[in-house]
This record gives sequence, structure tokens and C-alpha cells, in this order.
Amino acid sequence: MRIPFLANWLHRDDTEHGAAGLAAALAEDPEGIGELFAECELLRVQARSAGLELDQTPASLEALDQLMPRWRRDPEAVPWLGNDAGFYLGTVIVRTVPGTGWQIRPGGQPVIRLASGRELNVVESGVSWAMTGSPELSQAYAEASEG
Repeated sequence: MRIPFLANWLHRDDTEHGAAGLAAALAEDPEGIGELFAECELLRVQARSAGLELDQTPASLEALDQLMPRWRRDPEAVPWLGNDAGFYLGTVIVRTVPGTGWQIRPGGQPVIRLASGRELNVVESGVSWAMTGSPELSQAYAEASEG
């Protein structure tokens, strides 16, 4: 996958510039940014170790909700896994709920914008799921798909 903005974004001077660069990259190449957000390697490794293949469907969110949270034994891994879970949740929403898309808030936080204009902080939901199991990813998806 060729993502031309990535080197510039990784070498940003400050958060403001980085957020603007990411927002510009999203405007230029929404599909490329979506692919980047869909990587979720740590989450995919956890899922594979439990025999689950993530196929970017709502059913996979339900399956993730059923996993035993063995990652909670490693408090350093929880935020990273939660971040991945949020990006995965966002990826499923964007790919299956019409009229949704990624947006970047001024501080650099990626969110999902629904067709109604409402924003969902899917990364925050993912981190909460990884830490406590709530909200369930499938529940967050159901709320997003209702509008």
C-alpha cells in the first residue's frame, strides 16, 4: 500500500501540524487512511490466537465481544489493544453503514461521522472495551447503525 503522506505525518513538528496533516491526508486519500486505520495488527493477533479471523463485519464485532480478555493481564498492552479495537470498530462502521466516514478533530483525534452529523469517538469506545468490556463493540456498532 502506498501512502505518500505518511512520512511527513510521522515527522510532524507539533500536534497541531500533525492533526492538520492527518486531516489533509484524509481529504486527499480517504481510502488509504481507511486502510491504515483498518490494520489493527495487535487486535488481529489476539483474535487469531483465539481462532477468530476479523473480516470487517458486524458479526466479527460480536465475536470479539465473546473473547476471554486475557490481554488485561498486561496493563501496558490494554491501551494499544483498545486503540486497535476502536479503529476496527470504526472500520466496520464505515464499511457497512451508509453515509459514514472518518473525520479528524482539530486535536488530531480520529472519529466517525454518521450521516446524521453525529460524531462517534470509536477509539475511546475501543479503549473502554479493552479495559472493562463495556461498551460492547457490537452494541456501539448497533447504536451507530441506527443513526
